[in-house]
Amino acid sequence: MSVSSYRDLKVWQKAMDLVVGCYRLTEGFPKSETYGLSSQLRRAAVSVPANIAEGQGREAIKEYLHHLSIANGSLMELETHLLIAGRLGYTEDRELAPLLAQTSEVGKMLNGLIKSLRTKTS
Repeated sequence: MSVSSYRDLKVWQKAMDLVVGCYRLTEGFPKSETYGLSSQLRRAAVSVPANIAEGQGREAIKEYLHHLSIANGSLMELETHLLIAGRLGYTEDRELAPLLAQTSEVGKMLNGLIKSLRTKTS
């Protein structure tokens, strides 16, 4: 399958699913976290597919790789925010586990895409 748009990328699609899951999760956070952890978690989640899309829209592979690196960093930030939410008791393990599994899956897919693009530049 050829990629004509970032929307064709499975990693972007999975990252979008992760955003939806994170928004749903944070709806149950305490109101005192609206501008704190909830906001940080949502921003990190949104950053992942946004940077995948922006990178795919760039003309140079080097720029694409840069944005994928940012997406990967945001993914690690998101995972950390999820773990913090769990430690603070804002979410239960049964809600957290699927999201952590999704972050792992997206991370593997991102790393695969990065490796693939790096071989094209070598």
